[in-house]
Amino acid sequence: MSQLQQFMTDGPLPPSANRRSPWRMIAALAAVLVLLAAVGSVFLVNRSDQAAADFAGPGSGTVEVIVARGDTLTQIGRTLKQAGVVATVDAFVSAATVSDQAASIGPGRYTLRRGMSAQEALALMLDPASRAASRLVLPEGLRMTQTISLAAEATDLPESAFKKALESPTGLGLPAWAKDRPEGLLFPASYDLAGDETAADVLSRLFERFGQASTDLNLVQRSKELGLEPSEVLTIASIVQAEGHPDDFAKVARVIYNRLEAGMPLQMDSTVAYGLGVTDLTLSQEQLASDTPYNTYVNEGLPPTPINSPGEAAMRAALEPAKGKWLYFVTVNPDTGETKFTRSYEKFLQFKQEFQDYLKSKG
Repeated sequence: MSQLQQFMTDGPLPPSANRRSPWRMIAALAAVLVLLAAVGSVFLVNRSDQAAADFAGPGSGTVEVIVARGDTLTQIGRTLKQAGVVATVDAFVSAATVSDQAASIGPGRYTLRRGMSAQEALALMLDPASRAASRLVLPEGLRMTQTISLAAEATDLPESAFKKALESPTGLGLPAWAKDRPEGLLFPASYDLAGDETAADVLSRLFERFGQASTDLNLVQRSKELGLEPSEVLTIASIVQAEGHPDDFAKVARVIYNRLEAGMPLQMDSTVAYGLGVTDLTLSQEQLASDTPYNTYVNEGLPPTPINSPGEAAMRAALEPAKGKWLYFVTVNPDTGETKFTRSYEKFLQFKQEFQDYLKSKG
């Protein structure tokens, strides 16, 4: 055995007055080399593990994931990993970081596959075909129940979620004058949805859009100038929306104002139908005599709330009624929307007969 081998195997090095002893330097160098080798092996193992952790290929099956507003790439990676789309968060983040298009991944509902490589997952998310087009389209004149039904269908949320939110609408953006009564304020328009909205989020957008229309029309101030509350003007607008053709909105509004000023009952079939929860405006005598607060044949004045969500044109007509002394109107041809107006009861009966003749012609 050499002297060096003996020193290396017999235990600690003998003490030396020289700190630069070659044996101490050799031992220190050996320790450093061992440490570097260990660190390097750990690094290589980790790199190997990370590479192995990424799935290979395009994946299989389908899975739906939702990217919420404000999600970072890391948060998106977590969502994908939890859904089984990618193997690791780091794999997705690494793929997205080197992509110039990754920043365009917006909120929404994406259809992907399980077991995808991070690169494949990123590519599919950047493909518009993978993102569900979610749009809520609300025509003018919908009742609140109809609006809720369409909103639930567009968002895949239960109708009960919308009903619950409307039970305590404080904080959803209703104006103070509405007194937490949302009927009439679920504004009819088209809304692009991200897919991550709650029922409250959707309702807030509808009320926000109503607020925009209200501001554009100066609803509060102009209602005051008419001697009415904004809720009353909105109720008139809802009747105009239900009863009139857009070309005649301002004239229908004038009939309503003239009847109110004359102390006459409005006698609008649309309000009676609303009170009964039916949509058919061809009502029987029994229905016209029904005892509800919305029966404007037996109750004078306006019904207690709007009967639908009127559009901006109907709201404008309620604020800017046409000039005239009409007290009656009849849509004599529902196919064309032809509507005739008069202040004479006798003329009204003639128009009514025209409408009856139209019904007979339709069998």
